[in-house]
Amino acid sequence: MYQSYYGLSELPFHITPDPKFLYLSPTHQEALQHLKYGVFEKKGFIVLVGEVGCGKTTLCRQFLQDVEQDGRFDVALILNPAVNETQMLRAILAELGESPLHHEQPDLLGQLNRVLLDRIAGGRDILLIIDEAQNLSFGVLEQIRLLSNLETDKHKLLQIVLMGQPELKDILSRPELRQLRQRVLVHYELTPLTRADLAHYVQHRLTRSGGQGRPYFTPWALRAVHRYSGGIPRIVNNLCDKAILAAYIRESDEVTWWDVRRAIKDLKNLTH
Repeated sequence: MYQSYYGLSELPFHITPDPKFLYLSPTHQEALQHLKYGVFEKKGFIVLVGEVGCGKTTLCRQFLQDVEQDGRFDVALILNPAVNETQMLRAILAELGESPLHHEQPDLLGQLNRVLLDRIAGGRDILLIIDEAQNLSFGVLEQIRLLSNLETDKHKLLQIVLMGQPELKDILSRPELRQLRQRVLVHYELTPLTRADLAHYVQHRLTRSGGQGRPYFTPWALRAVHRYSGGIPRIVNNLCDKAILAAYIRESDEVTWWDVRRAIKDLKNLTH
């Protein structure tokens, strides 16, 4: 509705992950460097945690682009980890373009081991990324620990990245997962945007969508956005979208504290 009024090429605050709009705050830059360091240096096991809406999925897509540009990785990306041990092995094989040849867990593990050895011999590296890893059962986490044991004389057969919400950190701290926890050599926790980061984030998205100074968020508006959102990008997007709509209804180029206040009220009505 407001897109043409402000001369924007597209809506600036979509909540769907889009690498074009990726804003690398200092904490996101650090997280990306930790991921790349862990994988490219073959550290074996990497954990990335962050609150819902902190930008893990968008960051993961950027990371995958970097991995694909490197050209030597075969990637298995698991987005629905609510599976048992056998289903996990079958899903990994399928993601690697292999047809599971067995039904039993030990046989599937043997097939996966052979596949990984063949790929390594062919000069490939294999990366397993599991999103929403806080939903993994204890049995599957133990299965992943066993996968991390697969190795040649020189290095691990599989680089593993677990991404999840802060509960994942609590899960991994359990005594029964001590052996798995000891294998995590790279760990990073995404933090929300600071007030300064948020101002840069909002301007970045407006610029990427073709904005040329219209609309403009006042400092008090940005302060209100940060206070309500807690610096969580997904909430920031929802709030800014509604605040711009409020400014558009007033036919104003300036998004004010009052527009943000109205947007907050709208969001609260939607969640109650």
